[in-house]
Amino acid sequence: MAHYQSVSLMIRFLLGHLILLSLVRLSRADPPYQLCSKHLSDSTFQNNLGNLTANLSSNALLSHFYSTSYGDGTDRVYGQHMCLNYVRNQECQNCVVSASQDILRLCTNDAEAIVWEEHCQLRYSGRDFIGHLDITGNIWKDNLMNVSRPDRFNLAVNATLQNLTRVAAFDPLSDRYATGAVKVKDASASRLYALVQCGRDLSGSDCNICLQQAIADVLGNCSFSVGARILSRSCYLRYEQYAFYEGETAPEPNQTTQGGSRKKIWLIVILTVIAAGLAVLLLVSCVYYRQIHKRERRGNKSVTQLGVIQNTSYASDSTSFMNQTFQRRFEKNASDSPFIDFATILTATNYFSASNKLGQGGFGPVYKGILGDGREVAIKRLSSTEQGTDEFTNEVLLIMKLQHKNLVKLLGFCVDNEEKILVYEYMLNGSLDVVLFDRERRAKLDWRKRINIISGIARGVLYLHEDSRLRIIHRDLKASNILLDSEMNPKISDFGMARIFSGNDGRANTATIVGTYGYMAPEYAMEGLYSTKSDVFSFGVLVLEIITGERNASFHLTRRAPTLAAYAWHLWQDERELELVDPLIIDSCCAEEFRRYMQIGLLCVQEDAYDRPTMSSAVVMMQSESTTLTNPQRPAFSVGRFAEYHQEVTDNGSSVNGLTISNVDAR
Repeated sequence: MAHYQSVSLMIRFLLGHLILLSLVRLSRADPPYQLCSKHLSDSTFQNNLGNLTANLSSNALLSHFYSTSYGDGTDRVYGQHMCLNYVRNQECQNCVVSASQDILRLCTNDAEAIVWEEHCQLRYSGRDFIGHLDITGNIWKDNLMNVSRPDRFNLAVNATLQNLTRVAAFDPLSDRYATGAVKVKDASASRLYALVQCGRDLSGSDCNICLQQAIADVLGNCSFSVGARILSRSCYLRYEQYAFYEGETAPEPNQTTQGGSRKKIWLIVILTVIAAGLAVLLLVSCVYYRQIHKRERRGNKSVTQLGVIQNTSYASDSTSFMNQTFQRRFEKNASDSPFIDFATILTATNYFSASNKLGQGGFGPVYKGILGDGREVAIKRLSSTEQGTDEFTNEVLLIMKLQHKNLVKLLGFCVDNEEKILVYEYMLNGSLDVVLFDRERRAKLDWRKRINIISGIARGVLYLHEDSRLRIIHRDLKASNILLDSEMNPKISDFGMARIFSGNDGRANTATIVGTYGYMAPEYAMEGLYSTKSDVFSFGVLVLEIITGERNASFHLTRRAPTLAAYAWHLWQDERELELVDPLIIDSCCAEEFRRYMQIGLLCVQEDAYDRPTMSSAVVMMQSESTTLTNPQRPAFSVGRFAEYHQEVTDNGSSVNGLTISNVDAR
């Protein structure tokens, strides 16, 4: 072992000298680069900023892209870091730590700033920019070496960057990142290496817009350079004549003197000798270490086998082994969501105090908690008898991959023996059903706010269906699964029943029907068939509930109609749809807008899934008043089939039969 340590020290020594020699020519105009707002902030904001940068730095080891916020009210600060995908986790953290220090040094007391380092960028602001495209203030940096045929070279640059942009923006498996290399004919550079990357919180279309602007900037300002980069708030672009994203350093500039040529030759000779010696040492050390490792494994194997034979508490060890296996499974996928130990959870919730309880969900209680860094969070303590490992795994792995302003953010998770816990961002105004179906609280939702909530839900579902890395069907969209932040912006939550599809698949069937009465599409409730159109049906029910303030599932208790959707359709047929306008929004509601949104809702709840629009079509209908809407067909469960699903309903309108297993109250 001592010999191995000495070999390791020698390797580190040689590596250090090799790195020093390879950095003879440093990049000109070295980072950091910064943009500072010059708008001063107060001391509270600066204190929150210090906590924010510390949080970003600590999460950089686990995530190449991370967004968060800290503080309350006008002093709340939002932050985000993005490391280039090719750098290692430790390099990412080192870069973000440097960026945190540089941004506080270069933009002292500023209310908004961004800093770009060599391998990462860090941004903060007093306004919520997360999920919002921003292409203002792009910075370009070019290589001082020029190409001999810029016209031909720029054609290759444009074609390469356009191809990479399509991959990064629209390939669901790209992670908003793409690299590529092409040969360049009749130009001073024989090969062109390029990289593009967008923030993972952007939709595919926003990523495309950001990179298209970056391409225009680089072609307009750096057309004579062999390499360049565009520094943008929302994306990053770079191309060079060497494979910078594979660890290669910039080539030496051409020397015109004999002395310069000799120095270059000697440098090449030295580097070659060192590299050869290093390769030999690495080979010898690897063989030596492998032999030691084999002996240790044989020794450990015999000890382990003996321990199993002598152990009398096999059940306890088996549980521990399962937990370790479960944690290792998550560690492979923990780039966006770190583990939080159970002791931290207990402290944050005051040992799951009843005073911290926000509500009782279908899979367990939800508590408010305060983490050690001061962040307020919502902590879902899953009931082991109601949700197993598969459901928990599904929810965690799914939410970790999702980044959108209208999806609730998973901040962390915990697995400790039988405890399975999810930690979400805290939503100040709780769930939509608590606000919408309470007359006093509903008064806070004027017509504009309701339209904003509908639009936010639509954008979130559209992201799940078309813009996320994989096609995702939520399967349990309902008012209690829509959370509202401090500004009444909606965020979709609870992905325990979601299903992921790859490629163009978007339809499946199941023998186990789970969901909530009133929101389930008929083909799913009766035949187990679910698709993106199932979510569209649930969205249509939400639209009708939001604009009317009525609960779909319990509508038949107060009106002579089986559901709100059925009643709305009959009023639509009789041109009496304004009878459903919520009296609380009469002053702020536009009659024509109300009719249009009711028609969109009715189109989404049509009985035949084929007749329902896609979410992208629904979004277009809401955004463009010039779009002509078709007449909706009869909604599901309005006649005939409703009797088959008639069941006892509790006072709060939720179903009490076996179909409803995900009914979440206020949180």
